[in-house]
Parts: sequence; structure tokens; C-alpha cells
Amino acid sequence: MEEILSQARKIATQAEVFQVFSKSTPVHFEADRLKQIQTKESTSTALRLIKNGKIGFAQANGSIKPETLVNMATETCQFGAPAKFDFPGSKVYPQIDIFDAQIDEVTIDNMVELGEQLIAAIKQHTPDIMCEASVTKGNASVRIINSEGAKVSYNKSFFDLSLGGVLIQDDDMLFVGESQSSCHPILDFKTVAEEVTRQLELARNNVSISTRPMPVIFTPRGVASALIAPLVTAFNGKVVLDGASPLKNKQGKQVFDEKFSLWDDATLPYQIASCPCDDEGVPSQQTPLVDHGVVSHFLYDLQTAALANTQSTGNGNRQGSLPTPCPSSLIIEEGDVSFWDMVKDIKEGLIIDQLMGAEQGNILNGDFSGNVLLGYKVEGGKITGRVKDTMVSGNVYQLLRQLEAIGRETRWVGGLLRTPCLYCSSLSVATKAG
Repeated sequence: MEEILSQARKIATQAEVFQVFSKSTPVHFEADRLKQIQTKESTSTALRLIKNGKIGFAQANGSIKPETLVNMATETCQFGAPAKFDFPGSKVYPQIDIFDAQIDEVTIDNMVELGEQLIAAIKQHTPDIMCEASVTKGNASVRIINSEGAKVSYNKSFFDLSLGGVLIQDDDMLFVGESQSSCHPILDFKTVAEEVTRQLELARNNVSISTRPMPVIFTPRGVASALIAPLVTAFNGKVVLDGASPLKNKQGKQVFDEKFSLWDDATLPYQIASCPCDDEGVPSQQTPLVDHGVVSHFLYDLQTAALANTQSTGNGNRQGSLPTPCPSSLIIEEGDVSFWDMVKDIKEGLIIDQLMGAEQGNILNGDFSGNVLLGYKVEGGKITGRVKDTMVSGNVYQLLRQLEAIGRETRWVGGLLRTPCLYCSSLSVATKAG
């Protein structure tokens, strides 16, 4: 890396080298049986430079000669965007616990046994269900150096346990699933098994539901599958800068229900999206996005922040290309109402646990619609069974402007979102039965 930077500095005004080495071992189960075990290793090196006021970029996997990478980046400069930023200098980075050496002590036999125990627990409850599961461990080492004196490196570990199941009875297909992620090893399958078992219990009976607007409770998984994509897009600093975000002129204004608060946090210990800095060497932080309904900040990387005449929020994320604004861990603040109190309040309504196809709506406008992959009917304050052939549609901003209640219990979904249940008073529901 030092040789790449040294050669780049000879021909560029500023330069930055980013390198990540990762190793992961996934254990996959399909159709209730062990399917595949493999270990993957990869090294990726990226060079970004500023020459004649423009950005050049090149990336290579595996080993590459320094002069080759420098030449590749230099050739792209003539086509690059004008650079409006400077690379950060030496910084003090927060100390965040994101590495657990005990993950390396988890053997493949341990992982196979964990997957088998998880599947066995579900099939003991529902023998006819067909399960897929994965147990994955790994670690990554990240280094960033630049011509302005920044030098940062850190190690991160990760572990993931997930299960998906399908139960087929005649022409009826029921999909259930749950996952857990952490920088710690996850050696207890019971939390995942208990959640999937709960889904199977609630879905035991199929019931019909009316076609009309009605109260809806989004579980944490329901929030993730229905509501988060439009919000992530709207708070992206580049989308705001381009004028495409519906929140572009709303900073400091009340847009959401005063009960609703949302923030991005890359400093949480042992969360898989946490790190001491982003992929540009900007220190990680907690960034409030919505404060009691008021739009507070947007997410920026160095380039978009400079164009917007503000500071990077430490959300520059590389996904095989130039950095772009991207959230780390999103947190929705808990409320003061229990899930079962929400249920008791509904005469007829719907609980959405998983929505399929919500991204097919106009995300930029906040619209969403999709099939209820897993949802339950509420009648007379009780959950009566699972609904089939049901669709919902709505607008995130209208829904979050007038929330009936926010749950007091929160859960992590996919290791990237921590949220309570959200209870809205009215959402359009349509069924095949009408």
C-alpha cells in the first residue's frame, strides 16, 4: 500500500489507498440437509487520486503491481468527476469493540452441529416443514492511508445464523424465517428457533380478511421489508443534492409524527455495521436523522458533503466502486406501548411480518406496495390466524406522519436495523376474495 501511495503522489495532487482482506466460512443447509461448506478469502485494493482537479479511480482483486494500479487510476482521471473535497488528514478515531477472537475458535463441526440443532428444533415443532439454514463466520482487516497523513487500520469479526422454512400443504405455501448477526460468535440457536416457532404458531390457521383501509401493525421484520428502503433513499445526501429526495427542503421541519425518531449509528459495540471510520477514513459517529418528527440531518460522504457545503457524516461506503453515502446501523427509538396492547386495541386489522415486493413502488416518492408474505389478522383484539392472497399499499410519509403507537420492545433485523413495532391507524388492504 505504501508503494502504491508513493507512486501515486508523484503524478497526483492527492491520493488514497484502501485495502480490505476478508475471510469467511459459510456452512449451508438445503432441504434439511448439509449442502456446502467452503472457506473464501479475498483481497481488494483500491486507489483513488485527484489529478488536475478530477477524480481517478481503480480497483483490483488479489495482487497487483503498484505501477499498474496507478496507471489504471490515472487513465480514468480525464473522465472523472471534478473533486470538490480534500482527503482527511490524521484523525482521532473512536475505540469501538468489533472484533472477537473467539470466532476463530468456533470449528466447522461446531457450525454444522449448530445448523443441525436449529433445523431439528423447527422440524420437531412442524415435521413437514422444509428448511434452509446458514451458519457463517468470518473476519475482515481494513487499512486506509492517504497523502494527507491519514493512516487507519482495524479488524472486524462477524457471525451470522439464519433459517428459512417453507411449509407446503396442497396449494398453500407458508414462508417463515429469522436470522441473527453479531461480531460475537452465536452459539445458541434458541432465539432464532423460538421466533420461527412463534411464526408457525400464529400461522396455524388461515383466515380471510376484508378489502378496505384498516389498522396495521408492522413487526420489526415488517418495518424492515416495507418502510426502510424509501427512508434510506430519502436521507441519502446524494439524492438530496440531486433534488430527488422528498425531504430536500425539509431539514429542520416537522415531517413525521413527534413520537418518531430515527438515527444512524456506526459506533455500537459488536454490531456488524460498526467501525471506527468509514471507507474514506472519516471517524464514525451517531447521526440523528429524525428527532421527534423533525428532519435533522442527511447522510454524506466526502464528495457529496463538499457539494452540499457541509461535513461528511462518516457514511462513505465502498461497494466495489467509488464511495457513496450509505447507512450503517439504523435505529428507530422505542415507544411506550406493548405489542399485545396494540393488538388489543384493534377490532379488525392486520399484522405485517414480511412484505414482498415493496421496492416496486415509487421509492423516491415514498410509495410502497407488495404482497403480504407473512401476516396475521387481528379480530376483536386477538390474533385469529394467517392471511393469504393479501396486498397492501401506502406512503411512508403519510403513514409515519400519524402513528397510532410505537412499541416499547425493539429487535435487530439483519444486524442493520433495530426497531420496535409500528402501529398505524389506516392502510389500504386488498385481498383476492374482495
